[in-house]
Amino acid sequence: MPKINVYLSDELADAVKQANLPISAICQRALEQAVRRVTAMHESLHDEVNLEANVQFSRFTKRAQTIVSLAVDDARADNRPATTADLLAAMVDENENLALRVLRSMDIEPEELKAALAARHAQPAEPSDQHYEEALKEALRLAVTEAMSLGHNYVGSEHLLLGLIAEPAGSAGHQLRSAGADLRLTRRAVAAVLAGWAARNETAATPTADVVTALTSAVREQLQPITERLDRLEQRLA
Repeated sequence: MPKINVYLSDELADAVKQANLPISAICQRALEQAVRRVTAMHESLHDEVNLEANVQFSRFTKRAQTIVSLAVDDARADNRPATTADLLAAMVDENENLALRVLRSMDIEPEELKAALAARHAQPAEPSDQHYEEALKEALRLAVTEAMSLGHNYVGSEHLLLGLIAEPAGSAGHQLRSAGADLRLTRRAVAAVLAGWAARNETAATPTADVVTALTSAVREQLQPITERLDRLEQRLA
């Protein structure tokens, strides 16, 4: 029977040992459930993407649907398939989504990304009756996977961002990774921003500037252990 290694933090590993949990059985059950859920979401997304003209993905939030619609409409105006660059540009144009907060918390300015992607229309694309390029379809599928890996039953703008970064061939992912949006760091940034957002909703109203500052601080605190580890590795390799 094939084996899969599962890596735990030191704290979690100690807690599992103390509780004497049946790790193999728990992992197998959790993976079986995850596979069923991801497969169902992927099949649903595949069917809806195949409809081409219909971008009302059932698991996508209204804001995520708006972003996808903006990307498709922009590409349709040029009679070409929507690309990952279109999706990222639409994310920036929408201007109110959580993905932009995640990027800014990582000191990545969305408007600069948009400017770098402006050249996507410099060369006319071949006319096509398809609404999505293959890289964009894959990015949308990966967004579903990222949502599931975070334990979410919806796909929001933050998951679209992770999908773009995880997809290897699209121009948007290349631009994001070049700007410093490493997938692992961005996952942690998403988790931190969501945690900060939930905490904010449980408290009294806070001025917008204070909320952004608090979210940024929370993200940087989450990322600090990774950046310190990277610094130590660079010092060893120097």
